[in-house]
This record gives sequence, C-alpha cells and structure tokens, in this order.
Amino acid sequence: VPEMISMMERLIAAGHAYAAEGHVLFNVPSYPEYGRLSGRDRDEMVAGARVEVAPYKKDPADFVLWKPSTPEQPGWESPWGRGRPGWHIECSAMIEKHLGQTIDIHGGGIDLQFPHHENEVAQSACSHHGAPLARFWLHNGFVNIESEKMSKSIGNVLLVHDLIEQAPGEAIRLALLAGHYRQPLDWTAEGLAQAKRMLDRLYGALRNLADVRSEPTNDAAPDAFVDALLDDLNTPKALSELFAIAKRANTETDPGTKALLKAELIGAGRLIGILEMDPEAWFAGAGSASHIDGDEVERLIAARNAARKEKNFAEADRIRDELAAKGVQIEDGPQGTSWRVAS
Repeated sequence: VPEMISMMERLIAAGHAYAAEGHVLFNVPSYPEYGRLSGRDRDEMVAGARVEVAPYKKDPADFVLWKPSTPEQPGWESPWGRGRPGWHIECSAMIEKHLGQTIDIHGGGIDLQFPHHENEVAQSACSHHGAPLARFWLHNGFVNIESEKMSKSIGNVLLVHDLIEQAPGEAIRLALLAGHYRQPLDWTAEGLAQAKRMLDRLYGALRNLADVRSEPTNDAAPDAFVDALLDDLNTPKALSELFAIAKRANTETDPGTKALLKAELIGAGRLIGILEMDPEAWFAGAGSASHIDGDEVERLIAARNAARKEKNFAEADRIRDELAAKGVQIEDGPQGTSWRVAS
C-alpha cells in the first residue's frame, strides 16, 4: 500500500491524476497514448460506455486509483482519507517494486487487455517519465471445452492433474501448441487424440533413425523452425516445419543428411518440450497415462503367439481383442510381434 500511495502522489504531482471526494483518479486526457495497446479510440470508448459517469470525474474516461472505504470495508489511511486502492494501481506498483520500471514480458488473457492492461500502461508510463511498462505483451485467447466456455458454473473446468490421467504430458503440450496462443482454443477429446497420433508420427521418424549416429545440440533446430517461434510464438507454423523434417527423414537415404535431420528433429523438439523420450519407450507405452502393465502385455502376446503356432486362431483373435480393449495395438512382423499404446 505505501508503494501504491507513493505512485499516486507522483502522478498527482505530474498532473496525471487528481483527488476528488476521497477518490484519486487518473486523468486520461493527460496521456495521449491511452488506447494504443488495445487499439481503441478514447472518444469511442466514452461514447460506448453505458454506465453513468460519476460527478467527481473530470473526464468520463478517467479511472479510479484510490477510493474511500466504508467502516465495514477493508481500508488503509492515506493523504485522501481512509480507503483502498483500485484494481489497476496494484499491479503497476507491484511491478515497480519487485521488477523495476520496465519488464520484458507481460502476459494475460485477452479479456484483460482493456481496461486493465491499458490502465496499467498509462499509470506506469506516467510515473516513469514515459518509460514503457513492458517490451512485449502476450494476450492469450479463451479456452473452450467441447465448444463450450470453460467455467466453474458449468462444471467443465479441466485441471492439469485431470488431463494427465487422460494422456501423456507431451500430448497435452502438443495439443496446446497446435493452435496460436492469441486465438481461442477449443479443447476436445479428439484434439487430444490427434496430438497423440502426431507424436506417433514424430517418434516413428526418430525410431526409423535409431541406427543413425547424431549429436543434437541446443542450436540444432533449423532456422525456419526458430523463425516461426520468433514470429509471435507462431507454434502452428513451427510444428509444420517440424513435420516437414520428419517427412523428409522418412525418405532420406544419405547417411550424413539423415544424421542432420535427426539432430534437427530432437533439437527442435527440445525447444517446445516434446520428443524427450526414447522412441521405443514411447511406443512401449512409457509416455502413456493409461497405466498399462507392460509385463501383462508381454504375457498376453506370448500366449497369442503360442495360440497362432498351434493354429488356434480363435484364441489368438480373442487375445488380440483383449489387448485392444486395454488400449494396446499389436503389429506382427518378420522380427516378431511388437506393441504400442493405441492413439
């Protein structure tokens, strides 16, 4: 609270705020840049307002920095009487105290861009002789669940510990990265399943390169992939670059090029937190949230192989169906039967 009061006193001294009837208000016309962050015209904001303008305001757009408290409300003593801070001044004062005048990144939901972040910008810039509050702003879109807004009142809120019971962590991450962070995200069971299938493709490419010697480094990610991330964290574009590498790796025959592609796959994956498992472990289900018992799967596969050897195909099919019901997909090949968690 002392830091907030100090900031308000500076704003008043500089002509960017004023006291009125126990309130302190920010003088919006004193800051010509107001509305730039949200792309809103100040006159349009005022014209669109449907609330009655308080008589103590000099301008309809002025917003509260401090307001008086009734006896039953929380309050602190101040030069303007007992009261409490407004919503916006708290953040500006907190950033100033703990991080300084200008921070690198300020994030939040798109719903906070106006008025909250717009007001933060105005307060901080006018308190610091025009210094910007943040170098970069990240405003994320809303999350919907199966086309419905995620809401406690609806009862469809998903927490991380809920999701981790449904899918591997890398699949959850990839499902989130598949859309741009500024756009709304419709979280669906099919989207999560698709993310698992996408990882199967990527890990499949790495499995095909298992015999290729490569030393991935932190700078192994290709320029096109990094450039996509530098373009406002354009993760959908970055992922398209990643899958282009995987596609090329699946058809490449030159050993040197294959080693480079393997390094690029792993290096790019590291940057976004995927492809951190051994491919065989991934397909064996180590990345699965389904808690499949690997020993039990191997026992059933051995029993199925024995049934096939005895030409008891009905029993072999029954075991195959039992494994499928457990979420296990089996593949018969020249080297024997392999299995993986079904996506």
